[in-house]
Amino acid sequence: MRLLVFGPGYTAARFLAGLPGSAGVEVTLVRSRAVEGALTLDSAELPAAIAGATHILSSVPPASEDGADPVLAAHGAALAAAPAGWIGYLSSTGVYGDADGAWVDETAPVNGRRAGRLAADQAWAALHPAARVFRLPGIYGPGRSALDRLRQGSVARIDKPGHVFSRIHVDDIVAAMVASLTRGAPGIYNVSDDLPAPGEVVTAHAARLLGLPVPPLQSLESASMSPMGRAFYAECRRVANGKMTRELGLELRYPTYVEGLAACLSEMQP
Repeated sequence: MRLLVFGPGYTAARFLAGLPGSAGVEVTLVRSRAVEGALTLDSAELPAAIAGATHILSSVPPASEDGADPVLAAHGAALAAAPAGWIGYLSSTGVYGDADGAWVDETAPVNGRRAGRLAADQAWAALHPAARVFRLPGIYGPGRSALDRLRQGSVARIDKPGHVFSRIHVDDIVAAMVASLTRGAPGIYNVSDDLPAPGEVVTAHAARLLGLPVPPLQSLESASMSPMGRAFYAECRRVANGKMTRELGLELRYPTYVEGLAACLSEMQP
């Protein structure tokens, strides 16, 4: 395997670590800034790396809500012509927009509220016969969970009855990606756990695991949150993962936040 990775961030790095037989994998990394041992999007060696890769992964999002995908902008034609047998792109279930709490699968309508993200999602899906687009909800895992946020400071528990999020443990994303190397047809896959749940319920559970007081409920209007944090509450959907489990033969290691947070807790430093 000659694997080319654009944007080796949190999830992509776990994927690299979780590859079976990783010692025999030749990996080329492409980063946004010049780093020893990695290429950049304008590197002279990159066209040859694209042409020589057997597998290609991009976890690079558009630069802004309405911006273009930087990888496709720079190398879309070369990627479309690549001889790779597997091309993966990490997208977002945000492309579904607000479903008023309904379940959404891969056939559900998408909307343009996040025009850049949606355009990238669709462009990668249509790019190449071997393309797999993994639509991901809220990602959590070691070092990046409600447990860590609680330890780092106060966490808002928003009182918005009927509102739920879908989420997925990073290692279950990795498992789905690894499974797709040998199973399942190219196409779009929702990668989500089995239990969409209110954020305030997950935060309360995390606090109890840590032996901390459960933060009080707050209204969305009174909470101190970033614009991105507030945007999550403007939409409500439940992400269906049936295609993932059927076609990739995947049994989730962490089917709900209960198992996932317990695993994160076991990996936390005292």
